[in-house]
Order: sequence, then structure tokens, then C-alpha cells
Amino acid sequence: MADQFYMTQEGYEAAKKQLEYLQTVKRAEIVERIAEARSHGDLSENAEYDAARNEQAANEGEIAELDYKVKNAVIIEESDDNSVVHIGSAVTVYDEEMEEEVTYTIMGTTEVDAMNNIVSNESPVGAALLGHKKGERVTVKAPDGDYILKIVKIG
Repeated sequence: MADQFYMTQEGYEAAKKQLEYLQTVKRAEIVERIAEARSHGDLSENAEYDAARNEQAANEGEIAELDYKVKNAVIIEESDDNSVVHIGSAVTVYDEEMEEEVTYTIMGTTEVDAMNNIVSNESPVGAALLGHKKGERVTVKAPDGDYILKIVKIG
């Protein structure tokens, strides 16, 4: 894991709220399900107990990861500077190979939403765009091969 996680103030608040939910509400619900499953007797053949324990392990893992990210968060300042791509920028690019324009918003790793073209600063597209200006062509080093995007607009 990285030592720093870039987040907007809004993303940081959402992460803290999710962490609190996992630590209080969800943790208590799982403990209750484990207790209920235990009351059914033999634990060696109790699928309900096993499922609840697996969910508990997954929840604790999620808590640890989110806690680490919150503790190592770097809050990014919102900026109106559209001269260069930075975290928080909405960037419209033209993919010459696909002959289409796409707008990506570059955010920290905790605020990614691929369905809405919100990409991480550490993703191939985000990393390629950071620091570049309108009109520049950037090479995206993707797992299935490199491709070029032209920056049409930063806003």
C-alpha cells in the first residue's frame, strides 16, 4: 500500500463515515449473526456460522484498509487552475484510435467510480494525464497495450 492517499475533503469525510459504519453498525450486526448461528449447536457443520465468520473477516479487513487510508490521507485543495491537469481536474480527451471524446475526472484512489469516468491518479489514464496541458498528446500505458489521448479541455 502507498504511504499517502489523495482525497478531496468530501471524499475524506465519506471515508470516515464509511469507516465508522463498518466499525459500529456492521460489526455489531455480524457479531449478532455469529451468536445466533452458535445457538444452533454443532459449529463444525454450521454453514450459517461459517458464512458469518467469513463476513466478519472480510469486514475487519475492510476496516483495516480504510483506517489506513484515512490515517494516511492527504486532502487535496480544490483549484480553479485549468492550465494543467491535476487531481480534481475534469479532462476531456480525444482517443484517435477509437475516434471518440471522453471526459475523465482525476481523483485519489478512494474516490474512483469507473462507471462515471472518475479515475484514480494512479490509474494508467490518470497517471498519463497528470501534469499535462490542453493540446498535448499523452501515452497511456495500459495492460493491453499503449494508446494515445489528446487533451481537448481541462475544466
